[in-house]
Amino acid sequence: MIYLIQERGTQQQIEEMLEILGSYIKLAVDIERRILTGGGELHADCEALLLENGSKQVDIWGADWYPLTQEVGYESLINIRPRQNNRSMEIQDPVIRERVAQIVQQLLGGL
Repeated sequence: MIYLIQERGTQQQIEEMLEILGSYIKLAVDIERRILTGGGELHADCEALLLENGSKQVDIWGADWYPLTQEVGYESLINIRPRQNNRSMEIQDPVIRERVAQIVQQLLGGL
């Protein structure tokens, strides 16, 4: 199940998002709107839900959330963007990484 998280997530949402991959959750984070989508098998599925809900592709970054360790991973195919100077699956810009981390911690951290 993929959830659109605009306010603090719930423990039930975390558990349902974990059903697909077990130990972590694939995310797409809109760094401008400060929202995210999580769950499913692909970051692209999460990205598609954000796009359907009015996000701009340039603002969406892929990440992973590891609830047990409360850590964020920054690798995703949707992050390969030469025109935004990100030529890797990993988010290269430390400012964008920090924004992603803050949003994920705010919406999912501590659950």
